[in-house]
Amino acid sequence: MLHELLLALLGYTGDFVIDERERAETLGLADPSQIPDEPTFKLAPDLSFIQPSDRSVIERLIPLGFYYREVDCFATRSRNLSSAYSAIDVPLHGTSETQKGKSRQGSVYRRAIANGIVEILSVYRSAVLQVEQNLLSDPSPILATVTHGLNKFEVLLPPLYELIVEMEREDIRGGQLLNFLHKRCHCGVPELQACIQRLLWHGHQVMYNQLASWMIYGILQDQHGEFFIQRQDDGDGEGRLCHPDVLEKLMHKSADDATLTDWHLGFHISLDMLPEYIHMRVAESILFAGKAVRVLRNPSPAFRLQESFIHQSVPKATDRVQGFLGSFAPQKELLKGTSLIAEELLPQSEAAKIEAMLQELKQSSEFHKRLFESAVSSIRMIAANNLWELVVIRADLNGHLKALKDYFLLAKGDFFQCFLEESRQLMRLPPRQSTAEADLMVPFQLAALKTIGDEDKYFSRVSLRMFSFGVNMTTSQVDSKMKVQADGNLGVPSQGRASSELSLDGWDGIALEYSIDWPLQLVFTQEVLSKYLKVFQYLIRLKRTQMELEKSWAAAMHQDHADFADHRKDRKNGSVSQQCRQRSRPMWRVREHMTFLIRNLQFYIQVDVIESQWNVLQAHVQDSHDFTELVGFHQEYLSALISQSFLDIGSVSRILDSIMKLCLQFCWNIENYEINPNLAELEHIAEEFNKKSNSLYTILRSSRLAGSQRAPFLRQFLMRLNFNSFFEATARGVLNVVRPRPTLPVLQQ
Repeated sequence: MLHELLLALLGYTGDFVIDERERAETLGLADPSQIPDEPTFKLAPDLSFIQPSDRSVIERLIPLGFYYREVDCFATRSRNLSSAYSAIDVPLHGTSETQKGKSRQGSVYRRAIANGIVEILSVYRSAVLQVEQNLLSDPSPILATVTHGLNKFEVLLPPLYELIVEMEREDIRGGQLLNFLHKRCHCGVPELQACIQRLLWHGHQVMYNQLASWMIYGILQDQHGEFFIQRQDDGDGEGRLCHPDVLEKLMHKSADDATLTDWHLGFHISLDMLPEYIHMRVAESILFAGKAVRVLRNPSPAFRLQESFIHQSVPKATDRVQGFLGSFAPQKELLKGTSLIAEELLPQSEAAKIEAMLQELKQSSEFHKRLFESAVSSIRMIAANNLWELVVIRADLNGHLKALKDYFLLAKGDFFQCFLEESRQLMRLPPRQSTAEADLMVPFQLAALKTIGDEDKYFSRVSLRMFSFGVNMTTSQVDSKMKVQADGNLGVPSQGRASSELSLDGWDGIALEYSIDWPLQLVFTQEVLSKYLKVFQYLIRLKRTQMELEKSWAAAMHQDHADFADHRKDRKNGSVSQQCRQRSRPMWRVREHMTFLIRNLQFYIQVDVIESQWNVLQAHVQDSHDFTELVGFHQEYLSALISQSFLDIGSVSRILDSIMKLCLQFCWNIENYEINPNLAELEHIAEEFNKKSNSLYTILRSSRLAGSQRAPFLRQFLMRLNFNSFFEATARGVLNVVRPRPTLPVLQQ
């Protein structure tokens, strides 16, 4: 009887202990799909020789055999490689029809947990074997020997069975399984707690292996989607603010290089698989470290070639000389040089440090949250420092930042002044849909020849584009405008007729593109370049407006001097010339107010905003050796440029657009006044300019802007505008009283 009991405790039923579920399934009386809530091992009903006291003890012991058999079946099935790595999982005996017919993915985490279960069951089998030896050595064996040898498993096997049943029923796998076991560790039974902690340790071994593959080699080893770092399924990338043409081009460039695509769009954190005891901040550090290692271990072919030339000490004169010398480089030495680049970007010593830290975590018997977070932070620092060296030192980030400042932020003022002067007559006409970009290339290249020296190696990366034409004009509108200009009036439609238009004219579509090589796309993303483009288009309109105001004054002074010379000898008409000059003073007073506002606004943006923020960025670049910090500092730099230039405040940007438009209209009307005088238009422009400029001053001096840290130099700008209290008095007058409409005197011909 005792040997029959021992066999039943190892899951083998017979005449002494029967399995009611198997008998009911054989007779067709039970549904095999139902999971039994209670153990189905029972004593045979025809046993009459067992005393009631012994029967109760045996009935308390034999459920251990049922739990052992079910748990052992789960472990055997989960450890089967064909099951662990296949897409179809054989369900636990007693799983529902829905789960039974359902195709499941394999799970390496379940296989690891099964290995831990096998360890526990081996201890149980050893205990049963020890009980058997004790019974054989005892001349009068008793049932109490069995009870004494196995009583500790009564608190282990039932919870273990419940655990695997819930795992099967809910299809728990991957990071969810780690989280599930971590919660079950918190119990009041020391033996059970140690058992589940051992299972959790086996699960963590898989996680540490995946972490090592990800953070040492940049490889995602996750066949069944169980790791909390996963590939991005959708292509929802950045650059929603970017112009469609820019976005399409840059996305095409990123698609050519797998590492850059992976960096921006390739991987994400799966919250479903992230254990709750791993903080989101730590998971983000793991994600960054792996992506950084992927970049460091997979440089682009062009970068490999460039670095190989450097290693061969090829003179770095120009790209043309590099290509010429490189064509004669020995092929064998070139390939040898390129094979060393990836190792140099992430030195073997650094990879060994990462591996040692992960190995130390892996060997620990328990998961220590603080040690884990400290190790991840150290690994992230190693990856960030090496990526910083790649981007800042090897890829010359600071030089490209300076180039973007020179061309997108108009730091090379002489170049853009020359370009606007060369293209001034072209911009008086509406842009042609098919040739606008080609038409602009001529003055663009002329300006480059006059102002850009050969030492500027970044100018070749800059190209001029016309993405859009601002105001959407129909063919009839273009023909009408061309007809007006043929009659001599070069002005754009009046403010009253075009009050809803936000752009100045069709040439607002002028834009720049900057060619970026690997790995600078990690910093200069689509969103970043769109911000640079936004600031550039604002600054080029502002500079064009300022130039037109100066040109109109120069043309008027030239005409005035010519008239004075013509009438100097004619004493009769001299008084007429003096009278005309006297009556034109109100127009030039309006022009002076326009110039004063535009010039101070331009000085504020170029000096107070751009130069000051540039100095802050340079200080951060010099002090920081962390790639993530560097990207953050650059983002702050761009955000400060946009916010302190008021481009993110719709009301202010609309007023500024309207003021620049009014200034251009005024200039073009003044220059053509002799041919086509239009006093009503000039009066309207003067009145609208006064309103807009006073509204701008009122908004800027409000406590929401001037009293905040949003624009630290705004008070200096306001002080320059209102140095003699003129703006303040004018703005107060506009708000409090209704003044008569100003009129400009009629100039006698």
